[in-house]
Amino acid sequence: MLQEFVDVLIIGAGPSGCVSAAYLHKNGIKIKVVEKTVFPRIVVGESLIPRVMDHFEEAGLLEALDKMNFEKKTGARFIRGEEICVFDFSKKFTDGWDWTWQVPRADFDNTMAQEIIKKGIDLEFQSEVVSVSFVGKKSITVIKDKDGNLKEVHANFIIDSSGYGRVLPRLLDLDTPSKLDPHSSIFTHVNDVNRPEGEEGTLISFDILETQVWLWVIPFSNGNTSIGVVGPTTFINSLAENKDNAEALKNAIALSDYYTKRFSGLDFLFEPVKLENYSRSVKQMYGDGFALTGNSSEFLDPVFSSGVAFATESGILAAKLYIKESQGIAVDWEVEYTAYMKRGIGVFTTYVKEWYTGNLQTLFFHQPENHDVKSKICAVLAGYVWDETNPFVKKHDNVVKNMAYLINNEA
Repeated sequence: MLQEFVDVLIIGAGPSGCVSAAYLHKNGIKIKVVEKTVFPRIVVGESLIPRVMDHFEEAGLLEALDKMNFEKKTGARFIRGEEICVFDFSKKFTDGWDWTWQVPRADFDNTMAQEIIKKGIDLEFQSEVVSVSFVGKKSITVIKDKDGNLKEVHANFIIDSSGYGRVLPRLLDLDTPSKLDPHSSIFTHVNDVNRPEGEEGTLISFDILETQVWLWVIPFSNGNTSIGVVGPTTFINSLAENKDNAEALKNAIALSDYYTKRFSGLDFLFEPVKLENYSRSVKQMYGDGFALTGNSSEFLDPVFSSGVAFATESGILAAKLYIKESQGIAVDWEVEYTAYMKRGIGVFTTYVKEWYTGNLQTLFFHQPENHDVKSKICAVLAGYVWDETNPFVKKHDNVVKNMAYLINNEA
């Protein structure tokens, strides 16, 4: 069997894998990336948050992405009937990027993948991981290429950025139930021919249909718009009698007073994709000779667009810690990786839970607006969830719940 020898094997060429690969390559590490699918491919996670810009810049991918002229995202809008709450990232508590992008992921991911190939990184598409075995920290991974040929990749370390493929969690039995209630989503794209001029036509929006059910609307610079519905799995399954995804999504759009006129009657550009019970978790985020990044470790919920940010945060951190370790510096993966990532994940988990209880919605739509509170929540929504000078980060366990209680009990 053919053998290859690398320092780091990266499984998956999504944002997490590409950021890891570009950063490691920049630092002289020999790597190989294997990706099961062919790019471009349709995937969810089209709304980014500002924190990701730090990672793209650090990995040397920002310039290539910027040239694509993706739709600029300067904030986010939440709609509940007649009530509207707009967050502006330039008015957030924590210093950092004031904008990011909303992107068709097929084009976005392909841009990054082609850029890392251009940098000289060995990226192999249509290559599937068949098995992994470890001897100490070193690994032997058997890969099957598009022609069915098998080869061994010997690596000092594996970064699993396989997303929903969850390669190592599957092979090493690392999956564990999520702490979040089962939710599902259905989404597609439309040619947004009724798009209004100006900001209204470009702003990402979350339209609350019921406390736990909402519609996302993500306009792209190419004239298309992503539309998706999210809710408890039982509700999503009840949207169409025959579980027809297109019918279910049409019925969800019809529930939106705000968007029915804009989107009703438009053809879907592809058969709507359903993600059922999408929240994921793992027993451990690293082990001897490997680290799990992005959705291959944790996926929470699309409501605050945290998926890509956790993917790139974990991807670049795993790369940095590997470099540190390869230089003979001791790394405490439990503290420096798991505990760090869990802090940020914990903050967002609280916000996701309090969104679905309705407590966070109470804060969003309370009038008159409290600009100080709003700027601190805005920093969380921008992804700066490790800034513990922000009380809405440091005291996330109670602050949203307590403030909602006070508002609900105002005289």
